[in-house]
Amino acid sequence: MSWVYLILAGLFEVVGVIGMNRFAQGKKTSGIIVLILGFAASFSLLAKAMEVLPLGMSYAIWTGIGTVGGTLVGMFVYGESRDWKRIFFIALIICSVVGLKLFA
Repeated sequence: MSWVYLILAGLFEVVGVIGMNRFAQGKKTSGIIVLILGFAASFSLLAKAMEVLPLGMSYAIWTGIGTVGGTLVGMFVYGESRDWKRIFFIALIICSVVGLKLFA
């Protein structure tokens, strides 16, 4: 169950980042609500996951999910660059997260 908490924590981090972007675009009320709720859920689930999983691995995977998720949302929702180099480095992050799970 700790892995489920960790994955959900990473996904809620992406929700928090979406709220941050909405806030930055001037949608103050909805953006700040999404930001606060997203990060509150993310940190709570991360803390729950770290009751069982090691800190270093949990944090690396959580930030990896957040980084990849935020980048993909930026590319597919907000029209950011889909350059091959960007996709290559996203793939490296995913490989690193999988490597942590397999070998840590």
